[in-house]
Amino acid sequence: MAKKSVLKTFLVACMTSMLFVGCTNTSTVKEETKTVKVTDVKGEVEIPEKPERIVDLSGNSDTLSILGYNVIGTANSDAYDYKKLPTYLEDTLKDATILGYSMQDTMDVEAIMNLKPDLIVISTVQEKMYDQLRDIAPTVMIKLEALDWKEDVKALAKVFNKEEAANTWLENYDKKAKEVGDKVKETYGKDTTYLSFLASGGQFFVFDGAGFGNILYRDMGLSRPQGMPKQSDISLPVVTYEGLAEIKADYIFVIGTDEDLKVLEGNAIWNSLPAVKNGKVVKLPSSPYFNQGYSSVGRELLLDEAMEMLNGKK
Repeated sequence: MAKKSVLKTFLVACMTSMLFVGCTNTSTVKEETKTVKVTDVKGEVEIPEKPERIVDLSGNSDTLSILGYNVIGTANSDAYDYKKLPTYLEDTLKDATILGYSMQDTMDVEAIMNLKPDLIVISTVQEKMYDQLRDIAPTVMIKLEALDWKEDVKALAKVFNKEEAANTWLENYDKKAKEVGDKVKETYGKDTTYLSFLASGGQFFVFDGAGFGNILYRDMGLSRPQGMPKQSDISLPVVTYEGLAEIKADYIFVIGTDEDLKVLEGNAIWNSLPAVKNGKVVKLPSSPYFNQGYSSVGRELLLDEAMEMLNGKK
C-alpha cells in the first residue's frame, strides 16, 4: 500500500514537472510581434515590423507588391466588374480576396474582419471607415495625388520605409520606358504624334497628364499632337467630336466598350480624321486598358505591349 502511494506521488510529480517545462518552453518559443512606428496622414501609427496579412483598400496593392508585400485582401478590382481582378493583376494578386473597388468609400467590414489582417491600408477615400477598421487591426491611411504616379509610389514607400525598393523599381521602369520609346521613334518616326482617349457615353476623355497618355508622353518620350487639351488636375479633359477633329494626331489609341466603339465608328466626323482614314487607330477594350494606365504594374506591362499594338498600323 505504501509502495503504491509512493509510486503515485512520483508519477504526479513527473507529470507536473513535464507540464511546467512544456509551458515554459512554449512561452520561450513564442516571441512578441515586433512593431515599428510609421507616419501617415493621421499621424503616427504603430504597425507590425513585418506584416504578413495585409488588407489593402487603397487601390495600391500592385505598388505594395513592388515594395515586397503580399496582400490577402484587395480593392484593386476591375473598374468595369468589381467582382474580378483586371487581367494585368491576375498574377500579382492571384491569392488575394477581392473586397470591393478602391474608389468606393465603404466596403464589407465583416469580410475584412474574417481575413484576420495584421495591417490594413486605406486611402482618404475610405476615411469614414477608419475608426471601424483600426478596431480590427493597425490601419494606415494614405493620400495620393494620382496625377504624378511616380511621386505616389515614392510617398507610399516612404510610409513603409521602403524607399530603396521603390527607387530601384522606378529606375528599372524608366530605363525600360526609354528603350521602348526610342524603339517606337526609330520605327515610326521621331516626330510622329500619338493621341489616347477613352470613349464613354458619347464623350471623349483625353489622356494627357495621367493614365495611358502619361505613359506615351512622359515615360516613353513620344510627341503630343497639336490641338490637344492639357490636363491640369486629376480630371481628364473632355472633348466633343469637333474637339477630336482639332487634335492633329498621326496615331490614335482609343479605349472603350464594344458599344462605345460601335457608336464612335458610325460617326462621320470620326471617320474623317486622317488617322482613321489611314488605318492608324489602335482599338483597346475598356477593361482592362482604362485602369491599366493608372497601375504601376499595369504600366510596365503596357510597355511590353506598345510595339505590338502599333504593328500593322504603319
